Amino acid sequence: MRRYTRLTNAFSKKVENLAHAVSLHYMHYDFARVHQTLKTTPAQAAGVADHKWSLHEIAALLDLNLTHYPASPRSSPPEW
Repeated sequence: MRRYTRLTNAFSKKVENLAHAVSLHYMHYDFARVHQTLKTTPAQAAGVADHKWSLHEIAALLDLNLTHYPASPRSSPPEW
């Protein structure tokens, strides 16, 4: 993935942002992308999902997560 390289627009400066980007990538790969060899998504082949997910459904999960778990206030780093 291109997010691991530096000096590009897609580079994640924060580990948290990288984790979110990788999570979205795998969510799309497993639930929304039809694979040629399987003729379906991996989640459907494994019996985890009953249909191919759309990008709107994946985005709705993000919106749902933000409404139930608001961002915690940033705490200052510990002083050593």
